[in-house]
Amino acid sequence: MQESGKNTPEVIQQLADVLDLSRRARLAGDMSELEFLLVNDSHALVHYRQAAFWLAHSGLRTLSGLVQLEANAPYALWLKQVCQQLVSQVAQPTRTFDASDLPLELSQGWQEWWPAHAFWLSWPDKDQTSTAAAGLIFVRDVPWTPHEQALLREWADIWWHAYRALQPSTIPPWYRIAGRFTKRDRPTADDRRWWQRPTVRWTALACVVLAFPVRLTVLAPGELVPAHPVVIRAPLDGVVDVFHVQPNQTVIKSQPLFGFDEALIQSRLDVAAQTLSTAETDYRQTSQQALVDAKSRPQLALLLGKIEEKRAEVVFFREQLTRARVLAPQDGVALFDDPTEWIGKPVAVGERIMRIADPQDTEIEAWLPISDAIALPNGTPVSLYLNASPLFAVSAKLRYIAHDAVQRPDGSFAYRVRATIDAPTAHRVGLKGTAKLQGPWVPLAYWVLRRPLAAARTALGL
Repeated sequence: MQESGKNTPEVIQQLADVLDLSRRARLAGDMSELEFLLVNDSHALVHYRQAAFWLAHSGLRTLSGLVQLEANAPYALWLKQVCQQLVSQVAQPTRTFDASDLPLELSQGWQEWWPAHAFWLSWPDKDQTSTAAAGLIFVRDVPWTPHEQALLREWADIWWHAYRALQPSTIPPWYRIAGRFTKRDRPTADDRRWWQRPTVRWTALACVVLAFPVRLTVLAPGELVPAHPVVIRAPLDGVVDVFHVQPNQTVIKSQPLFGFDEALIQSRLDVAAQTLSTAETDYRQTSQQALVDAKSRPQLALLLGKIEEKRAEVVFFREQLTRARVLAPQDGVALFDDPTEWIGKPVAVGERIMRIADPQDTEIEAWLPISDAIALPNGTPVSLYLNASPLFAVSAKLRYIAHDAVQRPDGSFAYRVRATIDAPTAHRVGLKGTAKLQGPWVPLAYWVLRRPLAAARTALGL
């Protein structure tokens, strides 16, 4: 790069300027910063009046001394035509030119816009063809020396490398990954056996993986429920008055659970007892009168029947009064809602109020969605992962699946599933979680594509 007439310190300074510009080009954050650096800061290497950067696909990009380029300005339009003419005329990446090298319609604007001498640099496209992808023009009043041309060419190549590095990659990610396995130094397809080709190997590996047997499993919301609870229902029509136990309290057999309001039943019992006493009095009077009056004898049978009727009413109300105090039929845990929700609430005969369950007699209840209703025979392994203990599953065996799907509170339809627990668990009844039901062995391809194929078939109506 050294030229006769230039001393060594000046050449060293120019090389230092090239290194400084190279460092700034590597540290540039975006393309706009790089373009501004090229047309403005190249002045540190050589003196020029104006510089312009042009791209084949987008036209004139940057002019020295301007922050914002007006693409429709007369000078910008004329300069764009000059760059296109230079690309079409010559294939040299570096050359000097003047007004005589341009067509007449372009050379007429030379005296108006430019000084006498211009210098052109270009870069080929990514395919390294003769067509230029970008160009750079410097203009000034004095001719360009070979030393300055070489210096600008070196700096322009460094800058172009940094510019290309900032451009977003257009290669698909999958193509880059595949390129790691198809290096140029490997033998070509014509030099290898068919089983040595990467396509065949990867296809065979994919087939083996997709044919690998796995368990077909489905997930369903589940919880721990009593296996054989005793349901306590309302024995009569009335209003719940008091609860003697609390939710989840342990009770023993014959322990009072709750009671109905006895005031109405007691009043009816008193009225029935008084009516019975009156009927008995009438019967005694009529029987005494029948001793002297034969006409009173037919009334005895009528009064006797009335006495039996009232006596039955008294027995019924006494039984109702006894049934108003509900006792526990067995030992267990009382399962019901908040007692304050029941007190004062009228209930009908047969309405469920609570359940008495054995704490050790529990099983799993799950709700299998319709879309996951696979073939699950009795005895299928079931694992319940409780929300309170997600790391330890409760193991069970499938007992039955309901034939009909029922509507859940959330509006969805699901099949009721019951599973018998393998061993007693310390978890209490009512804890919820996720139940995993293990179906038959299937290929991995079926396990992966089962839901997508079902969704596609539903969408397409097949």
